[in-house]
Amino acid sequence: MKTVKMLSVTEENGMQTPLKFQLKNEDGGRITVKVDNVIFRNEEKLAGNKMLVYRCQSQINGVLKVFELKYEVSTCKWYLYKM
Repeated sequence: MKTVKMLSVTEENGMQTPLKFQLKNEDGGRITVKVDNVIFRNEEKLAGNKMLVYRCQSQINGVLKVFELKYEVSTCKWYLYKM
């Protein structure tokens, strides 16, 4: 579970949609990933904290990958959970 730098859009009803994110790679550089498709949204509690879970897919280096992004409501932080 890595913290990521996120660009998202928030609708009038408060629903957030991730657009693209950046994460650090092993050598300290940043990788930018554009979110091509949000497959589903879900809400869960992780250790008592409300989390919004987004299962997404993107083309990364020519390969279609499915991954999960989590938004922690209490801290307003985004995390890359599974890739």
